[in-house]
Amino acid sequence: MQPADLQKSFLPTTRAEILARGWDRPDIVLITGDAYVDHPSFGISLIGRWLSHHGYRVAILPQPYHLDARSFKALPPPRLFCGITSGNLDSIVANYTGNGKVRDQDAYSPGGNPYFGEERLKKERRRPDRATIRYTALAREAWPGVPIILGGLEASLRRFIHFDYQQERLRSSVLTDAKADLVVYGMGEWSVLEIARRLDRNLPLTDIAGTCEKLTEREFAERQKLSPSMILPSWDEIARDPRQFMVAEQDIDRACRAGSNKPLSQAQKSLFLWQNSPAAPLTPPELDQLYSLPFQRRPHPATPDVPAWRMIRDSITIVRGCSGNCSFCAITRHQGPLVISRSVDSITREVREVAATDFFQGTISDLGGPTANLYGTSCAIGGCPKQDCFFPKLCKNLSPNEDRFLALLERCSEIPGVKHIHISSGLRMELLLTTHRLLGKIIRDHLPGTMKIAPEHTDPEVLRLMHKPGGHLIREFLNTCRKIASQAGKEIRFTPYFIASHPGCTEQHMAHLAAEIKQLGISVRQFQDFTPTPGTLATAMYVSGLDRDTGKPIPVAKNELERRKQRQVLEGITLGKDKKSPGRKKHLPRASWKTRKAT
Repeated sequence: MQPADLQKSFLPTTRAEILARGWDRPDIVLITGDAYVDHPSFGISLIGRWLSHHGYRVAILPQPYHLDARSFKALPPPRLFCGITSGNLDSIVANYTGNGKVRDQDAYSPGGNPYFGEERLKKERRRPDRATIRYTALAREAWPGVPIILGGLEASLRRFIHFDYQQERLRSSVLTDAKADLVVYGMGEWSVLEIARRLDRNLPLTDIAGTCEKLTEREFAERQKLSPSMILPSWDEIARDPRQFMVAEQDIDRACRAGSNKPLSQAQKSLFLWQNSPAAPLTPPELDQLYSLPFQRRPHPATPDVPAWRMIRDSITIVRGCSGNCSFCAITRHQGPLVISRSVDSITREVREVAATDFFQGTISDLGGPTANLYGTSCAIGGCPKQDCFFPKLCKNLSPNEDRFLALLERCSEIPGVKHIHISSGLRMELLLTTHRLLGKIIRDHLPGTMKIAPEHTDPEVLRLMHKPGGHLIREFLNTCRKIASQAGKEIRFTPYFIASHPGCTEQHMAHLAAEIKQLGISVRQFQDFTPTPGTLATAMYVSGLDRDTGKPIPVAKNELERRKQRQVLEGITLGKDKKSPGRKKHLPRASWKTRKAT
């Protein structure tokens, strides 16, 4: 084990830092497309601290130069394996808007600058497109023979045949494209630990829960005899008929939500992708232990200014997983449908740690997660294979624990130095309507100026395709909140989030939405065009042009003109200005407040 003082410092990022610890080389090098921020909201730090806690020597290589292998060769080759992630976001989402425009900001890079700092490198982005593939090639060049393991959001959601919206085409699994050894899908703590243990004992990396392997045709036939898999439509079948892409995505979705232990397989162009059963989710005590590890809670001194850190430095993750299963969201596919909540003691301990930092100014910016008010919820029947708790209406077996959430808010508010506790993550409106004491408490004491909600749309047909409840919900919710606020003598404002150009949505649907927004008396401040990101049923609808429920054709706005027309309907009412006024809209990547919690 490492000395106590070194355990509490940053994980090493350079050869000098490695040698300063008395190591000749690390056991594991973790490579990321983000700057290194030693905070539990950053997936690379969670995995790094987890492996270090279990006795492994871990180094981190953040945002390596990717035109050649110099950054990789600057570190000693790892003894066990090299782990690669694009970072907290898919690299294409980080680099491009939903309409394929290059982003000029990167919140996960120093100073928000997406380019390398040297003048001669101004045109070269820090995070390459499809970063896991590029980093794998460079790691192979620098460290021949070292096993390469892909993980994180990009690898997890691109593990099967997927759609790349920047290239506007289907691609094979990232595992076969990158020629890596394994993909870890999902959150990955148990999987990466098992990989390290097996490599430490010279054992094969086969049949590890939470991983995907690539197999030759002969290996696939042998594996299929031993443990028959669910065979998904192949590359050739999907290439001939894009409707098969929807079939594949629906099979993957059902298996994910059911927590099925049956392997999934899919023929790629020349190899087979084999997905082993999912890894067991961390239990609440294990999740508590993970968040108790010695994070520095700040960026590495080499890159002290990272905008994403400023956004989340005073936030606390209280829950993992989501059973919402919205068509356009990949959180369930990555984090899983089971909701795992940390204990009140664990969360209050972390709040005390934040309150003791030199940057804390009295406000905990968020107690949240993918959906904040899923905290403490459970299933009255112990779980079901659907794990679809909000559609077409709130499941009667979803049991909220209002008292637990209220106790958490009270305990955190009593901590010395804490003046305000905010709930800034998204909230499920239909669930809040069943917990009136919690809703009243949030409105009175825990809003950061506005209440963030995500109705996404108001048209019943579009909402059905989004796998969201009917449009009546937002009216009931707004009326309830306004009544509570009025009784408390407070003014309440809402920040609703809407999506234009979702598969099945037309200009007529957007006109209906605009009329509803005016009637509801709310302002449109956050919206964007639908982005067909990997790993969602909405993307399958976008590619196939088929209704996810009926299999019938639906309209899909794909070209820029069609998408712009839908967007302009909302732009025309944004902040009450006409559609020709400049500076009207605020486009946010979907990850700005949801996906950042998913890694």
